[in-house]
Amino acid sequence: MTKVRLLILLLTFAFLGVFGTATIYYAQGYRLNNESLTLSQKGLLVANSEPNGAEVIVDGELKTATNNTIALDPGNHDIIIQKEGFIPWSKKIVIAEEEVTQINAFLLPVAPSLSALTLSGASNPIINTEMTKIAFAVFPETLPAQAGASPSATPIPNSNGKDKSGLWIFEMNNLPLGFNREPRQITSGDLGGASWEFSPDNTQILLTTKTGSFLVDTAKLNTSSDLVNIASSLPTIRKEWQKDKDRKLESQLTSFPEKLDTAMRKFAKDINLSPDANKILYTASVSGTLDNGLVVPLPGASTQVESRQLEEGNKYVYDTKEDKNFVVGTKEDIIYWLPNSLNLLNPQTNGVSVLDYDGTNKKVVFTGNYQFPHAYPSSSTGRAIILTSFGSATSPLNLYWLSLK
Repeated sequence: MTKVRLLILLLTFAFLGVFGTATIYYAQGYRLNNESLTLSQKGLLVANSEPNGAEVIVDGELKTATNNTIALDPGNHDIIIQKEGFIPWSKKIVIAEEEVTQINAFLLPVAPSLSALTLSGASNPIINTEMTKIAFAVFPETLPAQAGASPSATPIPNSNGKDKSGLWIFEMNNLPLGFNREPRQITSGDLGGASWEFSPDNTQILLTTKTGSFLVDTAKLNTSSDLVNIASSLPTIRKEWQKDKDRKLESQLTSFPEKLDTAMRKFAKDINLSPDANKILYTASVSGTLDNGLVVPLPGASTQVESRQLEEGNKYVYDTKEDKNFVVGTKEDIIYWLPNSLNLLNPQTNGVSVLDYDGTNKKVVFTGNYQFPHAYPSSSTGRAIILTSFGSATSPLNLYWLSLK
């Protein structure tokens, strides 16, 4: 009996040793070559997509579906991720031994749908820096050619007979699936020739009209008695707003590692952190070379081509986890983050595009007639907002949801 127990114990230890060793080798990327029956060291590719369940094609061969891990030989590989009804996503990657490389494909629909956000017109929309609020005007019977002018038509009544003309705001905070907020009117009256801008804390809008300057509370419908002409104190207000912006920027910069903080102060302006705060979208303030080693990169970092030679005015994304810097736009480009922190929205004169944060996979998602540059991200990665009348000379400009998935 003692010998049997000893034998069982030895077999258990042997099994655990073999199993443990095999597990360690497997985790390090070793796989059995079925032809030579030898172990070869590989790298691991984690392929994710939104939506999931897409085909993963490696070097022309279908390997698996997305949200899976694939063992690949070290070296260059051409990856295609595709799903019926969506534009294929492709990228050339480099797999290294014992390293895990992750790719995240945001698949865009072949035929994005449009649905109306406003129905009574929307002129000169602006979006706040946090991409959570859009302010726009409703002019009396505004036509596209009249946007920004002072119309003389009859005011548009809403369902209860009240005048819809005035300044409106749309809040894009996330709501449960299937629910949308409705735009809210915050001032009334003809705003022809007026301009407006958000305060740094987004609680007010500075409304400038022919009769003066007014601070508008974004949380309510402001009556004429609420609006006080602050034209005489406007220079002081603007100085305070600039101080608020400077404090916010200083807080962001000081949160970076010292080398990165110094580099951003030297080379960057219009700094815009990604929603997850791991990447920096910025405009090069001067030309120069961005040093390597601003942060300690994580293993399995992106293998896409970098652009550390900066050109003044161009748009770049710096990855604070991987010490990678990518060019994503020229001086003329307008670039916004999408909420997933992996993709960017690029309004162009001839359409609207979405691209990966490393500048690759730039795809046109809307080529119809729209009012450039009025295309904006929303609080949902799956939708953007555009301003269009679909090219009609008799229809007012309105805001529309543009589906991205």
